[in-house]
Amino acid sequence: MDLYDLGTAPWQDSQALYHALAHLGREGLILVEPATPYVCLGCHQDAAQELDLEYITREAIPLFRREVGGGAVYLDRGQLFYQFVFRKDNPRLPAGKEALYREYLQPVVEAFNDLGVPAVFKPVNDIVANQRKISGNGAAEIGEAVVLVGNFIIDFNFTQMSRVLKVPDEKFRDKVFKTLSENLTTIPREAGRTPTHAEVAARLLARCEPRLGPFTPRAVDAELRAKADALLTEYLRPEWIFANDQRARSGTAIKIAEGVYVIQKAVKAPGGLIRAAAVNRHGRLTDVHLSGDFFFYPAARLAELERALEGVAVQAEAVAAAVARFYQAHGVETPGVRPEDFAQVLAA
Repeated sequence: MDLYDLGTAPWQDSQALYHALAHLGREGLILVEPATPYVCLGCHQDAAQELDLEYITREAIPLFRREVGGGAVYLDRGQLFYQFVFRKDNPRLPAGKEALYREYLQPVVEAFNDLGVPAVFKPVNDIVANQRKISGNGAAEIGEAVVLVGNFIIDFNFTQMSRVLKVPDEKFRDKVFKTLSENLTTIPREAGRTPTHAEVAARLLARCEPRLGPFTPRAVDAELRAKADALLTEYLRPEWIFANDQRARSGTAIKIAEGVYVIQKAVKAPGGLIRAAAVNRHGRLTDVHLSGDFFFYPAARLAELERALEGVAVQAEAVAAAVARFYQAHGVETPGVRPEDFAQVLAA
């Protein structure tokens, strides 16, 4: 497999290059640290619901929405990203995303252990040490490729992470900071030392080679650079960053009458937070909008699921059955999220 070890690179490259590799149908492993901070939004999240956009704008922090699910994160130097890109026809690619996580997060776990971190895999897609998260991971289908991305957390800015998130008040923000500090950890905290980029990379590659064979170092070539630059032109447009927000309907624009109710609810499933906004019109769903930090494969099908739920009875059994039928018809996977979870967030 080709290896693109970029060292410390512009923040844009820490996102655009693996997207470009996938869209080009090329395989590879990218290792990179972003040179400067940015905020990265999950594919299915609404920016206005998840982030303090006023603060992010005022502080001129770049905002990027990736084609991978999961939650919003503050990223900067001190986090070494690994980004695996596989063609869908690669025989080494396991069937199903949960199997993908188990297969290719195992060498990451082993690398952490080699660095002195007592890391273990925690389904659906986390790596933890002493019950604290030390690596966040996600997968996506992009073009004819499947990507698996994650990080080695060497340092983390808990203050900025708690600041960029949207919270109801400052007291709640303090709680977010405390919760992050207690439940997220770093390699130095667990191993008592700070490894170099080169050491972490070497440990990971050694553990991956038995599964993927030897790596061939590559530089970013003209084709890859051109594709990354073209994608950035689209990814940095407000129409992309706020695509989910624009798809949502506002309940305040709908006249509420007898038998008509606005549904706004969030439910935490093992695979992530699900947010729903919809209208219960005489016992039937309309104007359905789903968002959150869950993973939904293929990602583009989520908007289709919203449309498929139009007119479904606002009853748990009916919603779960409709979602299950949609999954079966379109080959949808949502690791850690069941049709019953969508029913819980949408049904009365």
